Formats: sequence, C-alpha cells, structure tokens
Amino acid sequence: MQASMTSAEEMLHHALALLGQRDPQRLDEIPAALYVTDAEGVVTYYNKACIGFSGRTPEPGRDRWCVTWKLYSETGDFLPHDQCPMAVAIHEKRPVRGVTAVAERPDGSRVNFRPYPTPLLDESGELIGAVNLLVDITAGRLRGKMEQCRRLAVSLADREMARTLEGLAREYEEKLLALTAVPAR
Repeated sequence: MQASMTSAEEMLHHALALLGQRDPQRLDEIPAALYVTDAEGVVTYYNKACIGFSGRTPEPGRDRWCVTWKLYSETGDFLPHDQCPMAVAIHEKRPVRGVTAVAERPDGSRVNFRPYPTPLLDESGELIGAVNLLVDITAGRLRGKMEQCRRLAVSLADREMARTLEGLAREYEEKLLALTAVPAR
C-alpha cells in the first residue's frame, strides 16, 4: 500500500480492490482495523489491526455485526450490536457515514472511532456481505478536550477554577501522550 494512503475513503477503496481480487490476506496492509461479514452480518475475516483496536481476537463464524466487545453511542448510550452502523448498512443495503461510536474493550478501556460500513453487492445487485473500516479518533478527542480546558482556564477570572481546568488539561495531555507513545522494542 502506498505511504500516502491515509484517508479512510482511500483505505476503504484499497480494501474493496483487494476484496475484488479475492485476496483478503492482503487486508493486513490497511493501517486501520477492517473486517468483512457475510450477508447475515457474520464476521468472515478481519485484519490484524482489529485485534489491537478491539482488545480481543475476533471470532470469524461466531461474531456478528461487529468485532468489538461492547459498543456505545457517541453520547454514551449502550448500543446493541444488532443496531450498530454495520447492522444498519447490511439491513438497509447502503454505506453508513458520518457516525461516531465508542468501543469498549474487555479490559474496560475505550476507543472513540468512526466506522465506514459498506455493503458488498454482486453483479446483480444482491447483498453478499459487507466490509467495515474502523478509524480510531481517540487521540483527536483527547486533544480537543485538553485544548478546551486550557482555553477556559485562560478566560476565567476565578483562579481556583482555572487551576482545576488546567489540572484536567494535564490529565488529558498525559492520556494523549500515553496513547501516542511508541513502545520500546
């Protein structure tokens, strides 16, 4: 895969091309979590990035609609797998875009992400499955919260509240640094 391929739509386009070549093992080239289902939503394949993203090893033939352990809406409401964006894409036979969600891993950690579920249709237009690209947006969310706390702290006349907000900003910054730290080899 080309080093310049960074947008979700570019990664998805590349994945669809690989699936068209019937070469799913090459989906590991995609730098984001990506999985494939059949027309019933049963996971048939996942790339290696899914394991790190979801904090678990997906179970092809057993997992349905999703590779994550638990899902929540952007507002924090529990989202059953059969109502997730992938399920909607399959039921309605249309790509789902512009949605964000939160995946909870078995260890309790959470990942903010944007899914890109896309139905796969055969030559006659019949649904044969779907592919979903999961783009982790956690770092961007943490950075946004950190910057918001700092802006508010600077604008407040109340010094105690400003210190509290600056402390929150430091906590977000530490989480962001931990999230983006490169593990030692």
